[in-house]
Amino acid sequence: MASPRRVLVLGGQRSGKSRYAEQLVAASGRRLVYLATATPGDGEMAARIAAHRARRGDGGWQTIEEPLDLPGALAGAAKADGAVLVDCLTLWLTNLMGAGRDVEGETGRLVAALANVAGAVAIVSNEVGSGIIPANDLARRYADALGTLNQRVAEAVDTVVLIAAGMPLVLKPRQKQNEVTL
Repeated sequence: MASPRRVLVLGGQRSGKSRYAEQLVAASGRRLVYLATATPGDGEMAARIAAHRARRGDGGWQTIEEPLDLPGALAGAAKADGAVLVDCLTLWLTNLMGAGRDVEGETGRLVAALANVAGAVAIVSNEVGSGIIPANDLARRYADALGTLNQRVAEAVDTVVLIAAGMPLVLKPRQKQNEVTL
């Protein structure tokens, strides 16, 4: 069976999802592209970005920083001989909402871009819907929007992996041992 072309890697904050996705892409044997959506809005975020850069080191990664036009950047970066790591949908959504963009429309553009990519793509996103319902409107709208974005992307990819405590669990394709019946 051929290896998957498009993978969504989900997990909580500090679950190991980015490290897992980086290793997956690096092991592909393809030309490596890191498509970053983060912006260094404060010192802590700048430190996170620096840590990600340091972890990749001189491993031959081409880095593209695109906080808003992820579909366009993905379409331009995904070549037949390449493997693109998108890190991450969580920050991309934050950027879209902060810029007042049409989240549904941009999500549709991303799903369309995924359907047409050449090469391999691994996409990282947080799973934020497992906690309490946030007390404020913006946080609730964000969690709802990210849940919808993750569902749409999960439908569009070949494989979905959930990372918990650094351990991967394959959610898609469904495998017989993961099926539960009553």
